Amino acid sequence: MLGLILKTTSKYELIDMESLITITNFLIFGLLLASPILLLIILNRLKAKRTLILYSMISLFVHGILAMIFAWYSYESDLILLKHYGYNMDGMSETEFYRNVSPENMEQVKSLETSIMGIGWPIKAIFGYLIFIPYLIFVYIGKTLIKKLKKNKTMPNTGFASY
Repeated sequence: MLGLILKTTSKYELIDMESLITITNFLIFGLLLASPILLLIILNRLKAKRTLILYSMISLFVHGILAMIFAWYSYESDLILLKHYGYNMDGMSETEFYRNVSPENMEQVKSLETSIMGIGWPIKAIFGYLIFIPYLIFVYIGKTLIKKLKKNKTMPNTGFASY
């Protein structure tokens, strides 16, 4: 089925392919952002003890997998788009690379080609994993603060005014 999609060259179908890939990238990124929050909700409903340890271990593992999937998919989606635009990966010269690319798509193809020529997706996954660790910490601290604020509002005669 993917081969049929890649063989079409209509401008509307190119836009649809780009939209599909962009939506998928945003969904994976949204899952990356939402997974720590969902994990804390699940741990809270299970009334797990040692929430910090469980949260840290599970979220780091899940985040590592999701970061790897996100980095791999962004690389693969660039390759899919290059094939979809008519780029020849097996070419030996610049004319062979761009032979099937229409002039209106040339700038997009060159930017996609540049994006896949840098560091590989495994290194991007590692950097994404390391950069995202402070977000995991921030989510846990935010959950702890919200829990304390709710506890203070529900306690009678504590001296705090309830709004």
